[in-house]
Amino acid sequence: MNSKNIEKSVEIILKDCLNVKSKEKILIITDTEKENIGKIIFKKAIQMELDSTLIIIKPTGRHGKEPPEVISEAMKKFDVVICPTKFSLTHTQARKIACECGARVVTMPGVTEDMFLKGAMKADYKKVAYLTDKLTEILSSSKKARIEKGDVILELSLENRKGISSNGQYFMPGTYGNLPTGEAYIAPIEGTANGRVIIDGSIASIGLVKAPLEVKIENGYAVNFKGPDADRLRKILGTKKEARNLAELGIGTNPSARLIGNILEDEKIYGTVHIAFGDNSTFGGNTRVGVHIDGIILNPVLYLDENLIVNEGKILI
Repeated sequence: MNSKNIEKSVEIILKDCLNVKSKEKILIITDTEKENIGKIIFKKAIQMELDSTLIIIKPTGRHGKEPPEVISEAMKKFDVVICPTKFSLTHTQARKIACECGARVVTMPGVTEDMFLKGAMKADYKKVAYLTDKLTEILSSSKKARIEKGDVILELSLENRKGISSNGQYFMPGTYGNLPTGEAYIAPIEGTANGRVIIDGSIASIGLVKAPLEVKIENGYAVNFKGPDADRLRKILGTKKEARNLAELGIGTNPSARLIGNILEDEKIYGTVHIAFGDNSTFGGNTRVGVHIDGIILNPVLYLDENLIVNEGKILI
């Protein structure tokens, strides 16, 4: 591991993405799978004379699963929380409540050493933030969305839901998002999604798909999965109906992001669209189920209301 070069990226995160002040308290939550990265972040924060605490936990087991209660309680007591973990803490009540208490939270699920040195982390985040914020405004003002890939179409309602900008600039109390980042996303209205969708990039907890996965969605819930990865996705989601809820519509905005089989970077690829199944209670939805699984759609066509927003990998705003 090239820890010196990684430390340079960590300094950018602390200064440029989080704007950490000398009197603020920082909590770094990592796990036994990502503790090397957690320790580098901690070491750099100490070198910068920041008031920092490092906690190492056992991996939670799946994206969106709540961390231990003692961790949830700790998160509420810090100004900044950074989470390089194997599984995502983004869409958890622990993260949501920490933000409500004023914490700025950066989640880095599945982050690798390579990501600190190449790809999405190296983007011009001022440009990423501008595009992401613009798309978020459009999502928030739109009533419906339509995703097309060939003759496969999925339609869903966004009415009265607010978009979220994961723009890499987490300066205000209560803000949160991934790093690396670059996505505008929203929780569709439960029960409104109908049609089919093709996931042909990657799937959280699975990686690059073996072949395009077709998902049939009726009245907001996935009812059929067709493709080599179908059984794995069913197993990850589990048996609860709520886990098949169409939870998210997202648009990638980072031109430096690569398709590498890691959802943290894959869903940020400029001009891609992603959907997710499961929990959306932490960003404006009503489904709380403790699992959140994203799938990437490459070169999609996306309409918001009747406006063509994404056309086969190009964002048209």
